[in-house]
Amino acid sequence: MSGKLAVSIGQHSDPGRKDRNQDFHGALLPEGRVLASKGIALALADGISSSAVGGIASESAVKSFLTDYYCTSDAWSVKTSAQRVIDAANSWLHAETRRGRHAHDPDRGYVCTLSALVLKSRSAHLFHIGDCRVFRVVGETLEQLTEDHRVVISSQENYLGRALGAAPSVEIDYRLLDLSPGDVFVLATDGVYEHVPPRSITQAIAASSGDLDLAARRVVEEALARGSPDNLTIQIARIDTLPDGDVGDLLGRTDTLPASPLPEAPGDFDGYRLLRQLHSSSRSHIFLATNGETGGETGGETGEKVALKLPSIDLRENEAYLRRFMMEEWIARRIGSPHVLKAAAPGRRQNFLYTATEYVEGRTLRQWMFDNPHPDLETVRGIVEQIGKGLRAFHRLEMVHQDLRPENIMIDRDGAVKIIDFGSTTVAGVREAAPEFDDDEILGTVQYAAPEYFLGHPGTERSDLFSLGVVTYEMLTGRLPYGAEVAKARSRKAQGRLRYATARNGSRRIPDWLDDALRRAVHPDPLKRHEAVSEFIADLRRPNPDYLPDRSAPLIERDPLAFWQTLSLILAVVIVFLVVRR
Repeated sequence: MSGKLAVSIGQHSDPGRKDRNQDFHGALLPEGRVLASKGIALALADGISSSAVGGIASESAVKSFLTDYYCTSDAWSVKTSAQRVIDAANSWLHAETRRGRHAHDPDRGYVCTLSALVLKSRSAHLFHIGDCRVFRVVGETLEQLTEDHRVVISSQENYLGRALGAAPSVEIDYRLLDLSPGDVFVLATDGVYEHVPPRSITQAIAASSGDLDLAARRVVEEALARGSPDNLTIQIARIDTLPDGDVGDLLGRTDTLPASPLPEAPGDFDGYRLLRQLHSSSRSHIFLATNGETGGETGGETGEKVALKLPSIDLRENEAYLRRFMMEEWIARRIGSPHVLKAAAPGRRQNFLYTATEYVEGRTLRQWMFDNPHPDLETVRGIVEQIGKGLRAFHRLEMVHQDLRPENIMIDRDGAVKIIDFGSTTVAGVREAAPEFDDDEILGTVQYAAPEYFLGHPGTERSDLFSLGVVTYEMLTGRLPYGAEVAKARSRKAQGRLRYATARNGSRRIPDWLDDALRRAVHPDPLKRHEAVSEFIADLRRPNPDYLPDRSAPLIERDPLAFWQTLSLILAVVIVFLVVRR
């Protein structure tokens, strides 16, 4: 199937010479949008033989992984989704042991190993705990992709050094691999790989390439014939075709919706009643509308007002622009925060390409700054805290806004602050599914873009923090902390020469400790900024003792302007003294 991820899977499990099978395995092959956003998952678990409930543990681990993984946000990366699901499964298994008769003996509790493989877009994601193994077929042999977490004491004695459910928390091995058509992966328990040579496994796969279930059965049969005393389970996954990385598959709708001619307001458009145009630029056209063909400026009887955003007339042939335009509503529907613009209620069938969002009746932060050139410190804190809450909603979903600036922040009539315009937002889950979607282009506004963007580095939460720091600085001072120099600094050396202009020099008095917080938030090196937006917001409310050692730094570093002013004063006094003496 061209243009889609297609995988052939074969599986087989057998109790072998034991009375019961404590192995468990499974795979899920979704279709459509879920296939694009979450991929295909396989999982294999082996309950420890010393526990009567090991089989229950392995079954619970596999089932919870395969079901809960697909319930995680499709904005999350595979790594984040899988690790959170595995952590939850580990906590549940450990809690079950603690509630049982063998609360202090993990060897008799709900403990198992787990290996999982997620195939998404053009990548394979491996997650591993214990001594099941994941291999990749290389020629006529197997390349082992996982490391056994088994501690060997002697030739006769060993134990699992890491297992699911054995402790309140668990360390998960993770590995990321590129995929190619024809790649074959093998997941197996020790009952198989300890008794069947790698070449025998690859030969069985090659001999039954059209029926991988048959290949799996033959491998298990050979393990039994070679005297394996354990349960035996094997999974085989072959990559048949890889996707094109088209973001349209993620959106769950065709990417061929036509762009309409620019409508006129007042008037009707695709079932909406256009009331007036709110904004028009080279990037987009935004109209105030209501659901229905009647109703006045207040909405009448047809429901609440919405804002319709249509793509720019000038950019309708730009594929990259249109892909990002389509993503905006997708992003808005996944963020639930009162400080982030919401998408309009779904249900209306669209005939043209546009987005529908809530209508925020108010003004941009830029207009607010024009109207309030000298705001009091507490008002600024209140606005920044609301922006910070909106940013944290993005970051919890592994999204980076990338274009935070006064024009993209709205303040409504009640003082509520909302982040708008997601045209530059990067999403970890989307980047994995469609790597070509995000390129190296600097999408944000250069005056507020973090310095790392100009070095070609991807945006992170600290990049958004830099932009928030610049916005905060501008609200307090009316200028930018580095002027226009950040966009000119295109190397680490040039960025090392950037000099922060203290916020204390101006018409208003800024506390030294608050200036230190701003300086840290907008540091050119992202590793020297606050670790999280919440930390910066906390530092705006009270002095951070961590900044106190910086007071020992030379005055020329702390405040160059004050240094030269002081030096000039001293020289002036000396000159006056010399003149008087003459």
